[in-house]
Amino acid sequence: MTSASSTGSIWRQPAQVWAVAFACVVAFMGIGLVDPILPAIAESLQADPVQTELLFTSYLLVTGAAMLITSWVSSRIGSKATLLVGLALIVLFALLCATSGSVDAIIGFRAGWGLGNALFISTALATIVGAASGGSEAAIILYEAALGIGIAVGPLLGGLLGEMSWRGPFFGVVVLMAVAFVAVLVLLRTKGEKRAPMPLSAPFRALRIPALAVLAVAALFYNIGFFVLLAFSPFVLGFSAMGIGLTFFGWGVALAITSVWIAPILLHRMPRTTVMFIILPLLAADLIVAGVLVASVVALVVCIVVGGLLLGVMNTVLTEAVMEATDLPRAVASSAYSAVRFIGGAVAPPIAAALWHAFDASIPYFFAGASVLVATLAILLGRTVLNRIDVHEADLEEEGAAVLIGDAA
Repeated sequence: MTSASSTGSIWRQPAQVWAVAFACVVAFMGIGLVDPILPAIAESLQADPVQTELLFTSYLLVTGAAMLITSWVSSRIGSKATLLVGLALIVLFALLCATSGSVDAIIGFRAGWGLGNALFISTALATIVGAASGGSEAAIILYEAALGIGIAVGPLLGGLLGEMSWRGPFFGVVVLMAVAFVAVLVLLRTKGEKRAPMPLSAPFRALRIPALAVLAVAALFYNIGFFVLLAFSPFVLGFSAMGIGLTFFGWGVALAITSVWIAPILLHRMPRTTVMFIILPLLAADLIVAGVLVASVVALVVCIVVGGLLLGVMNTVLTEAVMEATDLPRAVASSAYSAVRFIGGAVAPPIAAALWHAFDASIPYFFAGASVLVATLAILLGRTVLNRIDVHEADLEEEGAAVLIGDAA
């Protein structure tokens, strides 16, 4: 994965892979896009912070729940059709958000946006892994790069457009997603795609596999830390939309850098579980320090950016681990894992806002740090069933070659 040839192959991809990767960038923009405008929405629509944080909850809860049916849908209508339906839904509901007049309406439309996002994201990962050159690990790095860029650019775009109106970022997503829709429609080729109808119960059965279940539980608590940092921090920073956008642009750039370059270096030198045991406690410490120093804006900004560095490594490690944890089709493993993971992201923002009002601004970060420590404990207790994800790189390459030969036959 980290050799010169394999690293180079990450960037030498067919046009259809770049089309899906571009659409991924735009889709992931939607996660952080509303970050800079949360205070503006609360003020303009007379909503309290808990209500406003439900913009994340409705989006992520529906995304997670819908992940359980995405493999069933894509196995019947095909990956391209699933991607296009997901993109079309995002365009529609982003437009409805932009034209809404109440926070309750936006919460509802963000749920529809989450449905489109689920259909797109889980299918996109499997599509990139299947079509990319350089093997599954190179494809995952490319996917994580798209995630990092999208998460970085989302807040910056949200800040720029949010300076004009809180509706601006939503209109921005409509335009960009329409472009992504056309790119996938024109460039993605699925001729010869093998469809094996997947039973609706497949993701539920997948979660009975111990290795996948351990990773899903760990990711649930890890995601609480992720989304407290992302969704709660705008309220305590006290910045304008542009200030919040720039802060989380730095966070997203840090996340992208470690996803694409630092994570592969670490994974080349040590097992995946070892990387998790290093990064998760560091992330918990960063969140706790953010809670202790929350009164200092400079310290909080530093903690946010440092958090991005750590989150980038963990995102890549967890995604690779899930892809290698079972013999299941990638779409099934991704859907099952993501369904549980997004629950953490859904519950974190309103809980953080409620803790803030019940106590003070430090407590949400302490809650997030404790959740990340629970994720660490889950990996520690489940380490015996995670041996498979710690195989050496050479073994992974041989296994990948065998899979490709088997598919070709």
